[in-house]
Amino acid sequence: MRDNKPLQVAVSVIVVAITVALAYGFFNMKSMDIQSSTLIIVGSMIFLMALGIPLGVVTMTVSIGTALAYFGVPGLFLVASNAQGLLEAYPLVAVPLFVLMANILERSGVAEDLFDAMSIIAGRLRGGVAVQTTLVAVLMAAMTGIMGGEIVMLGLIALPQMLRLGYDKKLAMGTICAGGSLATLIPPSVIMIIYGLTANVSISDLFLGGFLPGLLLASLYITYIMIRCQIQPHLAPLPAEGLVQLTGAEKTAKMKGLILPMLLILWVLGSIYGGIATVTEAAAVGVFGAVAAAATRRKLTWYMLQEALRKTMITVATIIWLILGAVSFVGIYNIIGGNTFVQGLLTGLDLPPLGVIFVIMGILIVLGTFMEWIAIAYITVPIFAPVVVSLGFDPIWFGVLFVMNIQIYFLSPPFGPACFWLKSVAPPEITLQEIFLAVLPFIGLQIIGLTLVMIFPEIVLVLPRVIGG
Repeated sequence: MRDNKPLQVAVSVIVVAITVALAYGFFNMKSMDIQSSTLIIVGSMIFLMALGIPLGVVTMTVSIGTALAYFGVPGLFLVASNAQGLLEAYPLVAVPLFVLMANILERSGVAEDLFDAMSIIAGRLRGGVAVQTTLVAVLMAAMTGIMGGEIVMLGLIALPQMLRLGYDKKLAMGTICAGGSLATLIPPSVIMIIYGLTANVSISDLFLGGFLPGLLLASLYITYIMIRCQIQPHLAPLPAEGLVQLTGAEKTAKMKGLILPMLLILWVLGSIYGGIATVTEAAAVGVFGAVAAAATRRKLTWYMLQEALRKTMITVATIIWLILGAVSFVGIYNIIGGNTFVQGLLTGLDLPPLGVIFVIMGILIVLGTFMEWIAIAYITVPIFAPVVVSLGFDPIWFGVLFVMNIQIYFLSPPFGPACFWLKSVAPPEITLQEIFLAVLPFIGLQIIGLTLVMIFPEIVLVLPRVIGG
């Protein structure tokens, strides 16, 4: 007999959502002050999430309920109009294209070629395989902009290699999660596309702004790995002689693995900064390049394309649903005066401007413990970005800070997605708790990098000013 449990769960969620939205509508919130309305709205969201209802359904439910409570049935038009305006945004097309590119590359074997090529560069360096993994992560980030697939690929390729060579499990797992998370910051980053759409700033300038902070974090990771491996040599034994004594022809063959990735990076990013293509057009170019790379490696099959398209559809459908709910919620909340209320709270704090930025970063970290990053972006950025600009800060700089904060969220327990992605491909004896412990030093490095970028904004702004004009 066919299992109807997923359908039953979906129907139950919809019934609960409709019931809550209608119950909301019986309240007359017009007479309430914005503080009381905000408490009711936030409390309702927390309650629904505690019931296990998906976040996209939660935000849509609360937005519909608030619209009914304030405006009656005509308020539903406001919810629909907010969603319609978002789906007409042309740059949003870049998201499914970059996701598709990442899925094709994941199945093309390019990551294996990169790892082999980097093994020549790492040589007999103590901790070299961990350093090599970080360098591969940087190049993969510059090709795909999608973190989940990158961590899975590194978990399948690099983790067995490091465990076989006797590397400390925590060092190996922390390196993979932290290196994979660089895809949130190094262009082309899907998170930056979402931020740029929400804050109405140049996505290409955001890409430029994230490049140096991404390299800064990668440098911090590599420095930490090398210093720790020198202090505690048992964490990273040197490879056996036979593994590194290759002939010149063998080294050349392995180094050829860098050709396709570098061409793809130049193809995508070069088309943007060369003025040839927009970000959305460059994403389409990237898909073509990924297909060409798969064909070159003789991995291009109809089945592979079907699987890449299927996974892309699932990922993008989840993203769109979260975006629709978050945008609808923010639109209604702004109409009732919520943005003015929150901005007044932030600007009214008896703090210097940089202190307000620290408060915003703290709020984002707290939200990251129970909300998806897409919802965080669409709910908070429309409120925080005007405050940041009013304080005299550059929105590109704040955008990179936002993305770096989201990067911390991806690693942080108890819901760090990066840890769950690695667990899905790790050996059975590795527990999720071990992975959470493994990423803690790297979270510390991320906080150091975030602080440096806050104190020295030029790390972000120099490339957009020099190259972006």
